[in-house]
Amino acid sequence: MRTVVCEAFGPPASLREVDIERPVPGRREVLVRVEATGIGFVDGLTIQGKYQVKPSLPHHPGSEFAGTVEAIGDDVTEFAPGDAVFGTASGALSDYVCTETGRCYRTPAGLAAAQAASLYTNYLTAVFGLRDRAHLRSDETLLVLGAAGGVGTAAIAVAKAMGARVIGAASTPDKRATAEAAGADATVDYSRDDWRDALRAVTPEGLNVVYDPVGGDVAEPAFRSLAPGGRFLVVGFASGTIPRLPLNLALLKRSAVVGVDWGGEVRARPGMNAELAATLIDWIEQDRLRVAPVTERPAGEYVRALEDQLAGRILGKLVLTR
Repeated sequence: MRTVVCEAFGPPASLREVDIERPVPGRREVLVRVEATGIGFVDGLTIQGKYQVKPSLPHHPGSEFAGTVEAIGDDVTEFAPGDAVFGTASGALSDYVCTETGRCYRTPAGLAAAQAASLYTNYLTAVFGLRDRAHLRSDETLLVLGAAGGVGTAAIAVAKAMGARVIGAASTPDKRATAEAAGADATVDYSRDDWRDALRAVTPEGLNVVYDPVGGDVAEPAFRSLAPGGRFLVVGFASGTIPRLPLNLALLKRSAVVGVDWGGEVRARPGMNAELAATLIDWIEQDRLRVAPVTERPAGEYVRALEDQLAGRILGKLVLTR
């Protein structure tokens, strides 16, 4: 089978596609024929050795997939060949992957593989963050920073499924249109110095929750825009800068800074992911949650796709399809 390999840390152009043997599923594993691979900003950082955790080399990039079960291990009863699934596995930029049964789930009925490949990381993080950490209510207003990326569009979709009003913050007209396509009720241009004025115009009552996967210079103005009792969700630092929030703001606003480390929570409570996934699948199949549009590229264009991802030219979640 064909797979992409990173033999030395470097730019996307240093990656190679090679032939290797197709893996054989272990007793509690499934072999999946990959139809779509979800790509995140972290994948581009990892192949350059710039992520906080460096993998051993050679490294096979890609960790999110959607596809069809090809074979199952001797002790697998949850899946059968022919089942459509999505999940996570190392080396998902391959024709086939093996993964444990607890790391994949049935694809919601009627959902295309490209959209299913966008679900695992971003949507489970959003359900965990907005429902379990922020306790977002249907009468509240949420601001999503970086609203045009895969993380942002997933947060918008989940928040709308929970009945909240959503404001998307993004820096260009195309990006704001992407946030609106994902379900945002209104958008603001947070690249402008006076962007809080625009925010006040669409949320005169103030914000209840901020979902921040960006960090950097936009975090503090967003925190200052919270209404008393608001919650600021720390999701990540795509800007590359960890902000320093004045904690007197939390005191004066009676507000909370809340960490959303979905991966850490899953490691602490392994069974939690199954419940999050069950909720997500149920919402999709009930038409309560509309999965946000993705950017599809052919799998063979992985170099250009990763270059565009790193340069901020991708709208929504990047998915490579076969």
